Amino acid sequence: MAVVHVLDGYYLAITLLITIGYQLFFFAIAFSLKFDKLTDFAGGTNFVVLAIITLAFSGTPDARQIVVSIFIMLWGARLSAFLLFRIIKTGKDDRFDDKRDKFFPFLGFWIFQMIWVWTVSLPVTVLNSPNITQFPQPSFGTGRDIAGVILFVIGFFLESVSDVQKYIFRSKPENKGKVCDIGLFTISRHPNYFGEIIIQFGIYMIAVSPAAYGYVTGAAYNALSATVLGAIFLTVLLMFVSGLNLQERPGAKKRYESGNGWESYKTYTERTSIMIPFPPQIYVHIPTILKRTIFLEFPIYVFDPAKHADHRKVQDREAEEGQRDRQGSTEQSGAQLLDGERS
Repeated sequence: MAVVHVLDGYYLAITLLITIGYQLFFFAIAFSLKFDKLTDFAGGTNFVVLAIITLAFSGTPDARQIVVSIFIMLWGARLSAFLLFRIIKTGKDDRFDDKRDKFFPFLGFWIFQMIWVWTVSLPVTVLNSPNITQFPQPSFGTGRDIAGVILFVIGFFLESVSDVQKYIFRSKPENKGKVCDIGLFTISRHPNYFGEIIIQFGIYMIAVSPAAYGYVTGAAYNALSATVLGAIFLTVLLMFVSGLNLQERPGAKKRYESGNGWESYKTYTERTSIMIPFPPQIYVHIPTILKRTIFLEFPIYVFDPAKHADHRKVQDREAEEGQRDRQGSTEQSGAQLLDGERS
């Protein structure tokens, strides 16, 4: 089968146009019908679409192209299927409560999703492109290939299993408000994020092998090496934009101010690594400086009640709880007095 040349030699333009069209199609449905259930599905399946198209365009793909394409398709398909299942169960996505009826804010999310899909797909897109496949390729099975496969398998296990464990935990009424500290969450507060990150670095490690071993040279070498941007972008996204940054300190603040399991959550954070899986029996004794550096628990994630809590909310809650306690004591005393009179 002949290689297909479309717009540019790296398939960057065609994949961008496909992504824009794909996301705008689902955006039109979501905005018109106020329908949340297709949003994450559109993101995950877009990876599958790009991988299939670029692999088909590449002519006769080699083993490395097939492996990285299948890997990103597996990841995208699993992610979209799980998120679709979850949103069907929950009914709506709270992220869009302030955007669903506003055209441009809602469109802004979809534009960001376009950037996410296109950027994270770069290693597969470029590896499958004519400017790379024109060079001789190393046989699949290099040290980088093996390391990449291992990273992908570990990451896929961490992400998929932890997603299921958290869903099952939260679906039980008796666990409402409790800290999810079961399964993989005993060794990491966000094992799914860690898994997702090493999945992308694993895919990149496999995809970059032709450049790393000197088979691909010149501008193509630079292009293939630069696709690490996809894994870096995802890491920055999860650590500083829409992942840990929105869950760690805000989540702790909410628990502290509401009094909802704050002490148990505080204990959990002290003994459990924020992302890198690690035995809690050891982590709890690790010096703070190492937790804030090597273990990635940066100060921006840490909640300090003295600095970050709204103490007016805490005082109002404590006053309300005190009033309920006093009412309860009064009612109990009245009941005891009545019982005494009857006897």
